[in-house]
Amino acid sequence: MKTPGRYWTILLTTCAFAGLASAAAPTKSALAAGKPNIVFIMADDLGWADVAFHQGNAPTPNLDKLARESVEFTQYYAAATCSPTRTALMTGRCWSRFGIGGPDNRRALPWDTVTLPRAMKAMGYETAITGKWHLGSKPDWGPNHFGFDHSYGSLAGGVGPWDHHYKEGEFVNTWHRNEKLVTEEGHVTDLICREAIQWLRGRGAAPFFLYVPFTAVHLPLKEPKEWVSRVPAGITGEVPRQYAASIMHLDDAVGQIVAVLDQSGRRQDTLLVFTSDNGGSWAENNGQAYPKDGYANGRIPGSNVPWRGQKGDMYEGGIRVPMIVSWPGHLKPRKTDQAMQVVDWMPTFCAVVGYQPGKDLKWDGTNLWPHLTGERTDKMARVLYWTQGRNSAVRDGDWKLTVQGNKTELFDLAKDPYEKTDLAPQRSEQLAAMKRRLAEVSKADRDSVAKD
Repeated sequence: MKTPGRYWTILLTTCAFAGLASAAAPTKSALAAGKPNIVFIMADDLGWADVAFHQGNAPTPNLDKLARESVEFTQYYAAATCSPTRTALMTGRCWSRFGIGGPDNRRALPWDTVTLPRAMKAMGYETAITGKWHLGSKPDWGPNHFGFDHSYGSLAGGVGPWDHHYKEGEFVNTWHRNEKLVTEEGHVTDLICREAIQWLRGRGAAPFFLYVPFTAVHLPLKEPKEWVSRVPAGITGEVPRQYAASIMHLDDAVGQIVAVLDQSGRRQDTLLVFTSDNGGSWAENNGQAYPKDGYANGRIPGSNVPWRGQKGDMYEGGIRVPMIVSWPGHLKPRKTDQAMQVVDWMPTFCAVVGYQPGKDLKWDGTNLWPHLTGERTDKMARVLYWTQGRNSAVRDGDWKLTVQGNKTELFDLAKDPYEKTDLAPQRSEQLAAMKRRLAEVSKADRDSVAKD
């Protein structure tokens, strides 16, 4: 089933690829520490500057504290929309390999795909997802078919905050528990958080992998009055206040999950990640805030400042998102400009827990655990790749080529991270080299498309 046409008109897409490397064996320090629990929290449409630790206007005290205790990758990349990012997280491969180019209700993965939760289960982990799946919107295509012991939330994409319905059409009824559709009352952020907490409290001695893909701050927004009332007075206008309330509500939910880990004595044994699936939904003017127009500090909601572009774009604002990793006593808080991308999580987590694939999984990502621990401080060169329809892009080192329709642009991100100056007319040799690189990395597209 194809995604409803209206969805495609609202959302564009892109694809990111981190290649030319394979997963390495776990470092001695990781092995000595044993198998950590893993909690992976993903926001939906949260922009770079939506969090207070990136100068966002909405208070995010829990995330700010977590950031102070974390390793932050300042060049972390997702896809530009939801289903692609989730495909990459589950497989360690670029979503274009599976024919996924944007928000999609079809089954994304072949039945026999070795997914991240399947790898974790092979190493004795208990697995759960509470939140947004969007890799197959029918119950028969749900998370329990791909390695999750427990699943809950939206089988499709972002849902109404109170009715939990997905848009219109075949997949309106999408709220489920273990692939059985259910009807519940409550705000979607509270429900996802509550299920995650209940599952955590039910764990025994076995290590666990918990994936919490919130639907916040995806539209539509309708926050509880208690959260809107807490929004700072300097943020004015209905949309900005609702958006800020959604961010603050999300921040509180993250804080609750961390608190349960603390209370259970598991925090020291838990590797926790917080990130977003793509950039914010509104663009700023090429890295500059619009003039003040009822928005605090002249900033619009869904802010990706200082990066150019927005969700769906191949510019940095569409794909460069907040990402922090915390493991108390094991990862020293710091910032790194090592480029990392969502395809790297599966190779990295598999290395940490000692999983060795029985066959070549064709990972596009690489194990970046040595960069997380600080064992490696050098900046490893990466190749990043995006594609959707006529739009594509590649980053090789600090050079980035974007092809959008008939428009081709070349940027030097080391000197121009805001992508203001197109160097294509001036650097013909570099332009030709980047076009060759783009052709090379796209060869594996659609090599693993799911078949009925």
